[in-house]
Amino acid sequence: MGRIVLDRVTVDIPIFDAGGRSLKNEVLRSVTGGKLKAHDSGVKIVRALHDVSLTLNHGARLGLIGHNGAGKSTLLRVMAGIYEPTGGSVTIEGEIASLFNIGFGMDADATGWDNIIIRGMMLGHSRREIAALAPEIGALSGLGEFLDVPIRTYSTGMKTRLAFAISSSIKPEILLIDEGIGTGDAGFLKQAQDRLHSFIGSAGVLVIATHSLQLLRTWCTEGVWLEHGKPILQGPIEEVLSAYNTSRHGSAGAKPGAGLKPGARPGTGKPAGKPENKPSGKAKTAKP
Repeated sequence: MGRIVLDRVTVDIPIFDAGGRSLKNEVLRSVTGGKLKAHDSGVKIVRALHDVSLTLNHGARLGLIGHNGAGKSTLLRVMAGIYEPTGGSVTIEGEIASLFNIGFGMDADATGWDNIIIRGMMLGHSRREIAALAPEIGALSGLGEFLDVPIRTYSTGMKTRLAFAISSSIKPEILLIDEGIGTGDAGFLKQAQDRLHSFIGSAGVLVIATHSLQLLRTWCTEGVWLEHGKPILQGPIEEVLSAYNTSRHGSAGAKPGAGLKPGARPGTGKPAGKPENKPSGKAKTAKP
């Protein structure tokens, strides 16, 4: 069964030739959302994640919440093994499937059918296995005769549909999704939603980063709110979304987590401890 354990994970990203140019530093801050600081060598360091602890057991459905650059994509890539943490530890148990870059492994000059074979083999299928699954994948994509033409003629939405159909053909124990799955018409979204529900039921762990409140409420039971790479709040998805939306749209000057005592469970004053995906009924604020 799938399991993810992050213990005080920190990720620092070095930025070379950024020193001495304040305008570039400001752009970097706005794009990354992380904390920019100078290293002893003079190299600028973006702290993309800071002291993140999570334990996700089989059955976890976690939504990552926060503005662009809050650290959601970085956290997903740490879970996927793409980024190595510079501090803390990561333990992954189970097979992982990630939906990050819809173009990864796709050949623009190959047809949709050919790309089903190519990307399916990259995901670990044998040629025989993916050939047997191809009709089901083609039907899920809903692309019909467009599967016979090169994908360079596809729109972004069409590529997303094909990439999702291929990636969801495997049966991973851990599924990581970064934005973009909301692309497509209503009919496809319903098929994708049904497919993901099947994933969750058979695989176990889902982690998704998206700005779509509908997808978060549909697919997730727990949420983590990130700000500048730091976890602000973890708990039931509705409570985390409510706190996040209040911070964004509440009274002027409201600060993240306003009204919530850092390091304590709301209404109890007791330490929150390490966040886990155990239904607690209450959201937990992270330690500062």
